[in-house]
Amino acid sequence: MKRAQHFIGVAVAAAAVIGVTSLVGNDYYLRIIFMMCVYYLCAAGMNVLVGFAGQKSLGQAGLFAAGAYAVALLTTKTEISPWLALIAAAAISGVCGVLIALPSLRVKGPYLAMVTLAFGIVVEKLVGEWTEVFGGAQGIYGIRPITWNDQPLTSQQWVWFAVVLCALAHLLLRNLLQGRFGRALLSLQADEIASASVGVRVYRAKVIAFVVAAVTCGIAGALVAQQNQYINSDFITFHLSIFILLLVLFGGAGSMYGPLIGAVILTAVDAALARWPSAQHFLYGFLLLFALYVMPGGVAGVFRALFKERTETEAGEKSEEPPKTTRIGPAGEGELLAVEGVTKAYGGVKPAQNVSFRLQRGHIHALIGPNGAGKSTMINMLTGVVKPTSGSIRFLGQEIAGKPAHLICSMGMGRTFQNLRLFSDLSVLDNVMLGRHTRMRNGFFSSLMGLPVAGRQEAVTRGRALELLELVGLAHLAHQPAGSLPYGLQRRAELARALATEPQLLLLDEPAAGLNPHETAELGQQLLRIGRCGVSILMVEHHMDLVMSVSDHVIVLDYGIKIAEGKPAEVQCNPRVIEAYLGVDDEDDIEARETCPPSEGRRDAET
Repeated sequence: MKRAQHFIGVAVAAAAVIGVTSLVGNDYYLRIIFMMCVYYLCAAGMNVLVGFAGQKSLGQAGLFAAGAYAVALLTTKTEISPWLALIAAAAISGVCGVLIALPSLRVKGPYLAMVTLAFGIVVEKLVGEWTEVFGGAQGIYGIRPITWNDQPLTSQQWVWFAVVLCALAHLLLRNLLQGRFGRALLSLQADEIASASVGVRVYRAKVIAFVVAAVTCGIAGALVAQQNQYINSDFITFHLSIFILLLVLFGGAGSMYGPLIGAVILTAVDAALARWPSAQHFLYGFLLLFALYVMPGGVAGVFRALFKERTETEAGEKSEEPPKTTRIGPAGEGELLAVEGVTKAYGGVKPAQNVSFRLQRGHIHALIGPNGAGKSTMINMLTGVVKPTSGSIRFLGQEIAGKPAHLICSMGMGRTFQNLRLFSDLSVLDNVMLGRHTRMRNGFFSSLMGLPVAGRQEAVTRGRALELLELVGLAHLAHQPAGSLPYGLQRRAELARALATEPQLLLLDEPAAGLNPHETAELGQQLLRIGRCGVSILMVEHHMDLVMSVSDHVIVLDYGIKIAEGKPAEVQCNPRVIEAYLGVDDEDDIEARETCPPSEGRRDAET
C-alpha cells in the first residue's frame, strides 16, 4: 500500500473510532478503550525492540513509571504546562532507555533480559519505598491534567486524544521501520557480525530501538497519570512488564499490526477478568506460553499465513539476458591496501605472524594455504571483525587496524563469509538493499517523519540493488526469502550484498565452498565481470583451478607465516608452497620441483 493511501486509511480508521466513542456515554467502556490506546503505545515501541531488533526486555514497567512519575512531579512541584510536562516525560523516558541500552554492548539474549528485569525491579522498589519523593503506596495526588480551552479533558476527549496519539505513533513507526532503519534492526536480530559487515552501526541501532520503546512507554505512563490525576506504586509491577511483552508476542512480534491486535484483545480480556486477579495472572502465563510455542508469529502471523500472496518461482530458473556490466568501484591504478608486520596471538597460538603484503587496484588477488594457515583470521583482521595484536593495516592510505567493522565497510571494503551469513528471513532484495545502508543519506529523523529525501534514497537503493542482482543472475528471485534459495544461489546473493556496499576492495572468504564444478566455473566468470566493474578482489580459496584461472597475484600462508607471493605460475612451482601443500620426503624432492612448469595436475591440487 502506498504511503498516501495508508495515511488516508489510518485517518479514516481513527475518525471512525472517534465517531463511535462519541456515542458512548459510559465512562467504564471509555476507560477500557482509553487503556487499549495506552497499551498499544507500550506495545508499538516494544515491538520495535523485540520484534525488529530482537532485544529482549523485561523492564518496561520501569519506563512506564519514568513517564508517569516525571509528569506527576513536574505538574505538582512546578508551574510547567501539562502539555510541556507530557513532552518532558517522553524525553526523560528516552534518557532512561539509553541507560538500559548501555549494557546491551556487552550482554545479549537472556543476560540482557536479566539486566532489564533488574532495572524494572529497582524502579519498582524506588517508587514504592522512597516515599518522600514518590509517595510510595499513598502515591502522588493533584497531578494537573491536559486541558483544552482551560478545561480538563472529559473521558471522551481523553479517548480521542489517545486515538490520535496512537494513529500518529503508528504512522511514524511505519515510516521508520519500512525503510533503512527497519532493515538495519532486522539484521541485528539475524546476525550482528554480518550486520556490521554491511555498515550497520550495531550498538547505535540497539540504542535507537531501546529509546523508541522507552519514549512510547513513557508517554503511555504519563497519559495514565494525567488522566487519573493520581499515580502510586501499585501501577508499577513486574506483571505490567510481562503484560506489555505479552501484547507484542500474542499480537505478532515484527508485524506493524500485531501490537494493535494484542492491545485490543488482551485489554478486553484483562477488563473481563478484573474481578479475579489470580485468573488474570494464570491467563497471562498461559497465553505467553501459547504464543511462544503454538503461535510464534502471533495472531498477526496466523492471518499473514492465511492471506499471504505466494509467488511460485523456481529457484533454478535462469535469466535469458546476459548480465550487464555495472560500474561499482572507481577506475585507476596504484596501491590499495598495505599490510605491514601484522600479528595475531591467542595466547601461545599465533594464526598470523609478522605478515606483510600489498594489494594493487584492478587486480584479483588470492590468499591461499593449507587448513589452519590463518587465512580467515587475516580476512577478519582486515575487515575489523578481529583486532590484530600488532602491526599496521593501511587502506586507501588510512590506518584501519582495530577500527570497527561498520567504519571499514563505509570506507570501501566489502566482504563475504566462509559460512553463509545471509539474513535468511529477509528477501533477497532486502539483503542487497542492506548492503547500501552506509551509502544512504537519510538519517533517523528524516526516516521517522517520512520526508521526501527518505523516499528518494529508498528508490535509488532499490534500483541499485536490482542492478546488482541482475549482475549475479538473481533478479528473477529478488522477492524470495534468502534462506529459501539453494546453497549456490545463496552464495550469489551474499556476493551481491557485498557489492552493494560499493567496495573498492572486495574480500571473499572461500566463495566456492560447497559449490559443484559447474557453479565454481560460473563463479570464476562472475569474479572476472566484477573485476571489470572497478572492484579489486582478495579471495581466500581452496579450489586451485579457480585461483589459477582468475588471479593476477597469489599470497601463500602456512601456519600464520607468509611463505610465498607472486604470479600464479610462480607460486605454483615454489618449493615451499609444494612442501606446505603436499609434503616432501627429502631435499632432493624440493630441488627437483624448483623449475617445474605449470601443470594441470597441480592446478587441481586443493588444500
